[in-house]
Amino acid sequence: MAQRGQSGSNGRRPVPPAENAAEVTAPMPPLTNGQGALSPRAIPEAAVARLAVYLRVLSGMKEQGIGTVSSEELSVAAGVNSAKLRKDLSYIGTYGTRGVGYEVEVLIDQIERVLGLTREQSVAVVGIGNLGHALANYGGFPGRGFPVTALFDVDPDLMGVPVGGIPVNHIDDIPPVCRAKEITIGVIATPPAAAQTVCDRLVAAGVECILNFAPVVLQVPETVEVRKVDLAVELQILSFHQARRADSAPTGETAPQPRISGRVNGTPRHSVDNGAVVRR
Repeated sequence: MAQRGQSGSNGRRPVPPAENAAEVTAPMPPLTNGQGALSPRAIPEAAVARLAVYLRVLSGMKEQGIGTVSSEELSVAAGVNSAKLRKDLSYIGTYGTRGVGYEVEVLIDQIERVLGLTREQSVAVVGIGNLGHALANYGGFPGRGFPVTALFDVDPDLMGVPVGGIPVNHIDDIPPVCRAKEITIGVIATPPAAAQTVCDRLVAAGVECILNFAPVVLQVPETVEVRKVDLAVELQILSFHQARRADSAPTGETAPQPRISGRVNGTPRHSVDNGAVVRR
């Protein structure tokens, strides 16, 4: 097994040489989807992450009744430069209309198609502690196509107790319950020591996408995609930036505060001296 999340490793089991040879000689699939857009596999991962941000911003604009948006407006709202945004959107085969911009609803549909959001992805949460409770009760998931349909834990006092309207099952039942409910995404919110066992059971159930909140590196097969969310690491990164600003401030002065760089639909946007955008 390979380890996910380590530098220099793709986090997947190595493929035997014979399989590698067959993979090299196999015909390559077309890079486009027949509509001028690159296939999802040909889009850089960093661009995929930004597409998800664009979708969130565009959804908010749609709720406000906004029909069109320029690349400059969308780029400021998403916190990227307009050239990068136009490049990202070119991956999905959309270039906007000069002098008009992008139709919000059309762009939402295109991004949802590329991100695989045209059908719901059933989610299972394993580990019903404080974080698991919060995830199970979060109302934003179903509206975005990610309904939580299964919950698992080892606490006997939780068995059968509904959380967010869903009864909690024992982790031993992960394979049959996940298969029955057609779970496509597993969320691990367990203590570190239990995370790998839970991961193995999710994989055995056919779950190939895992969101891991446990501060451990999971070992998974080639076919499984893992995204790791480590809140402590994110806080440490923010601490580094804060310390750097404090160290660079003249003696007796405080670190520079964010400055308002503009407004989008009446909402102030903030930027800091290093060019990063801080959204409210």
